[in-house]
Amino acid sequence: MSDKQVLGLIYGGKSSEHEVSLRTAFSILQAIDYDKWTVIPLYIQLDGMWVEGSSLQKPPSAVAELRLATNRHPDLLKLKETVDVVFPVVHGPYGEDGTLQGLLEMIDVPYVGSGVLGSSLGMDKVMMKRMFALHNLPHGEYLAYTRQEIDKRLESICTEIEAQLGYPVFVKPANLGSSVGINKAKNEKQLVKALTEAAAFDQKVIVEAFINGRELEIGVLGNDADKLQTSAVGEIVSAAEFYDYESKYKEGGAELFIPAKIPERVANEMAQLAKEAFLALDCAGLARVDFFWDEKEDQLYLNEINTMPGFTEYSMYPLLFKKTGVSYQELVETLIQLGLERFREKKKIRVIAPSLE
Repeated sequence: MSDKQVLGLIYGGKSSEHEVSLRTAFSILQAIDYDKWTVIPLYIQLDGMWVEGSSLQKPPSAVAELRLATNRHPDLLKLKETVDVVFPVVHGPYGEDGTLQGLLEMIDVPYVGSGVLGSSLGMDKVMMKRMFALHNLPHGEYLAYTRQEIDKRLESICTEIEAQLGYPVFVKPANLGSSVGINKAKNEKQLVKALTEAAAFDQKVIVEAFINGRELEIGVLGNDADKLQTSAVGEIVSAAEFYDYESKYKEGGAELFIPAKIPERVANEMAQLAKEAFLALDCAGLARVDFFWDEKEDQLYLNEINTMPGFTEYSMYPLLFKKTGVSYQELVETLIQLGLERFREKKKIRVIAPSLE
């Protein structure tokens, strides 16, 4: 009888980050210890259809193999009987926003990463900023609008933005990652175009004041406040005007410097703020925390938390921990164990339901 445990790997999804998720899943499948784990691939197609692949005893040879061409669909209500733990690597809406986590909670399956609340707060940039403010964490100025507001009063919104934030500004869909739908606006004409484009990707749009600072990132690993680990600090220098989708995923789009050439005190402050932000948003397992550092004013600003960051072997989060001495393979196994640990802790919660009869 095999002592192997079964890992369910959920990937794909209905968002613009579908392809990013496939890359992440492929990388994880190269790193899994197949002497310890059997992997069941669970692919969510762009149309939302779930497809279950055959159990894997070895890694696939190409990303294309993960686009499962089968009519075999998983019985999600019985997933608990099939897998010991799930590693969900669905980026963006319908995966990283708490929806998938809620499903896994309801069917009582352990999983890697933040829960429903942490995932949803980490996805919604507007709510994230509000939590930063509530916990007195430094962040830049911003304004937020719904798609309906943009449709009804685009001209007055532009006037508000110009008066309160000035130019340039960054306009973003509130609930997308990988810099999809993000534009920098330097004047009203560009602002109108940016607002319209962002609203096409989400029902809520955030407009952020420009911060003239270096883009720094740090990883957080763990569940409990007293056991959180932080990584080395990395810096992104984009070849484009800002770190957009092309810069992130096309070769030569950006340079990553790990460790970043910054004073030790700045790195220490980042580590502390990253932990505080991680706990403020009720995150678990992992997160990449992005900052701006205004070198002239010597001021750090939290930009955002990503609760399921890009996770290929060459993505920033794994590289930050590699510099800290944690290999990609070790990171994958640690995250799985953290997911199981969190599940065991939740099982200790007492539930009583007194009879009303």
